[in-house]
Amino acid sequence: MKIFIDGKYFDERTAKVSVFDHGLLYGDGIFEGIRIYNGRVFKLREHIDRLFYSAKAILLEIPMTRAALIKATVETCRKNKLRAGYIRLIVTRGRGTLGLNPRSCKNPSVIIIADKIQVYPQGLYARGMEIVTVPTVRNLHSAVNPAIKSLNYLNNILAKIEANNAGVEEAVMLNAEGFVAECTADNLFIIKNGEVFTPPNSAGALYGITRQTVIDLAHAAGLKVSEPNLTRYDLFNADECFLTGTGAEIMPVVKIDGRVIGNGKPGKLTRALVEKYHGLTKVTGEPIYS
Repeated sequence: MKIFIDGKYFDERTAKVSVFDHGLLYGDGIFEGIRIYNGRVFKLREHIDRLFYSAKAILLEIPMTRAALIKATVETCRKNKLRAGYIRLIVTRGRGTLGLNPRSCKNPSVIIIADKIQVYPQGLYARGMEIVTVPTVRNLHSAVNPAIKSLNYLNNILAKIEANNAGVEEAVMLNAEGFVAECTADNLFIIKNGEVFTPPNSAGALYGITRQTVIDLAHAAGLKVSEPNLTRYDLFNADECFLTGTGAEIMPVVKIDGRVIGNGKPGKLTRALVEKYHGLTKVTGEPIYS
């Protein structure tokens, strides 16, 4: 595997960052997860834009232009001979001192890893997933804004641990007001009476790129999509439920906190959206090989 670090490529065994990098010491950095389908990088420009939005929010100067990052990302995929897989694009504050002050970091670092991924067991996509609500609440907007896709993922990891302890793969995270925010790594949708609902970004949901893609596909299919505040009650009484994320794609949910959703199987509209999503990934994206 070839890994891009600050303009050079390294083998997996020799790819290294400094122990004084503030991304390691303090989680001071940002990242994007991006998918590769059929020799194309899916929604690459949207991911690069979101990376720059996150950087601006934490006053991190990315040492490459958008065009240069796109070129480097595609080249990393090409060097690894990938036609399908996953990209982790990381920007850290860079090497600094043991002090917290980011001013000690003079040169931000850019890392691009391209490899295979399997977020959830394949069988769950056919039979659906069971999830639970966990006590750990989503970060406040006034603390670490959930819109920032930062390297500090401890909030999500604590919720993931609680999901694991409950014997499930994913967890619903509420915000401080008790409304549904998102899951540990995915956005959440429900369908009720033929309408699609997803928590608003203001509730603590990430500005998910797969989330927006699904909203666009639902609109194109003539479905009404709303973004109201949702409670656990709304989830329990949904006809269908599914999760979205770059790694997860679209994952049907069939049970929440012991309550069966719909008939306990992936719903008809969910399956239709999955088909439309897979159709889109076959024909769009930044070409790796020309």
